[in-house]
Amino acid sequence: MLKTLKDLFDSLLSPAPDATPAAREHSLQLATAVLLVEVMRADARGNADERSAAIRALQGKFTLADDEVERLLELATQTAETAYDYQRFTASLNDHFTQAQKIRVVEAMWQVAYADAHLDAHENHVIGKVAGLLHVTHGEYIAAKMRARADGPGAPPTADGG
Repeated sequence: MLKTLKDLFDSLLSPAPDATPAAREHSLQLATAVLLVEVMRADARGNADERSAAIRALQGKFTLADDEVERLLELATQTAETAYDYQRFTASLNDHFTQAQKIRVVEAMWQVAYADAHLDAHENHVIGKVAGLLHVTHGEYIAAKMRARADGPGAPPTADGG
């Protein structure tokens, strides 16, 4: 059974070259969701705010219904629990995402990390490692972090009072 489960995850994360566009899209969705789940798992205090931030990020990146996002997060959580590295997830994103899209994934990871108004050192480490694997430059990484922090809980109010 474990081999079958591993084969399923591998097929979702690395679709065959002749895979349908829908299969490739699902692979990218799962890879992105796993990286967001990894940020949630890095904070031992994981909470509903981080989960909500991951849901918002996935809905913003992909056109998914609420039930589809829930199923995707469930599968991503199961996948993350058996993952041994980030390379298999980032490789898929490197192959199919533009640099701007990869930066947006890093920013979404920061949004999840900041969702509970507490940045855990493990979250910081996970995001830094993933950013490196996605070939996001240090400047892009810092800019994504600052945008996420400015939009997160406890962010200073904007000039219009919001």
